[in-house]
Amino acid sequence: MNAFDLSRLRPRLPSPSEPVEDERFTRRDLRLLLKRDDLIHPDLPGNKWRKLVLNLREADGRPVLTFGGAYSNHLRATAAAGRLLGFETIGIVRGDELAGRPLNPSLARCAADGMRLVFVDRSTYRAKTDPAVLARILALAAQSSPGAGATADTPYVVPEGGSNALAVEGCVELGRELRGAADVVAVACGTGGTLAGLAAGLGPGQKALGVPVLKGGFLGDEIRALQRAAFGGRRGDWSLDERFHGGGYARTTPALDAFAQDFEARHGLAIERLYVAKMLYGLVVLAEEGAFAPGTTVAAVVTGSPS
Repeated sequence: MNAFDLSRLRPRLPSPSEPVEDERFTRRDLRLLLKRDDLIHPDLPGNKWRKLVLNLREADGRPVLTFGGAYSNHLRATAAAGRLLGFETIGIVRGDELAGRPLNPSLARCAADGMRLVFVDRSTYRAKTDPAVLARILALAAQSSPGAGATADTPYVVPEGGSNALAVEGCVELGRELRGAADVVAVACGTGGTLAGLAAGLGPGQKALGVPVLKGGFLGDEIRALQRAAFGGRRGDWSLDERFHGGGYARTTPALDAFAQDFEARHGLAIERLYVAKMLYGLVVLAEEGAFAPGTTVAAVVTGSPS
């Protein structure tokens, strides 16, 4: 199997949209849909499939080198794709202090799937888009190669979170699948690629709402840059609400954990905490604030499931 055989993995597309009866919405004459992208593929769920598919075709079986933190879902999905499709994967991990420690469950899964992990210091990681720094990272990755049997091919580089122009184009289909199904479509945002493509795929009158899971207020510029790279300019009606990051990436709060547990009890659906819970919590708060007009249908994109 090679990278062009992605259809043989039998992705569940289009992903199902499930109506949810939740009194916090229904009492305000709002309708809630869950767009179950977490059901696309057990190893490459949600936006990971959509963002990787065109990049893997472009890589054409070459080694794929990409970036992430110690709990990166993107690294795990890339490693799983390498195992399933038979190509080499290299993960550049933020934090050289982690190199001498036992691998956490997320990184252990990457390693079990065959990903070669290379740990870099945080200042190098922050500057990874600088061409000179990237060249040093590539050289470091080459030095870490086991040698015998290792491929000599230059790696195909996928950015952190998988977000580049090809990823954005892959996420356009998410918006197309939701045309006519909702007035507002909400998605949790890490690097912004999913929102950039989603907004472009929606139809007239539909709005895309991004809920950043990192703090810092930088994501709007990133999304605009991604849309310029993919489409030449801004596409779709999108906005961000940056109040629900819960303290930053990979962080939660007791209130967020309690909300997620309550949502699970109400609807029998396990909720991923670092992205999906923050987005759903934000939607409940916005509903309570009257942000959605009566009669509005809100779709929440479930981009992944708990580890």
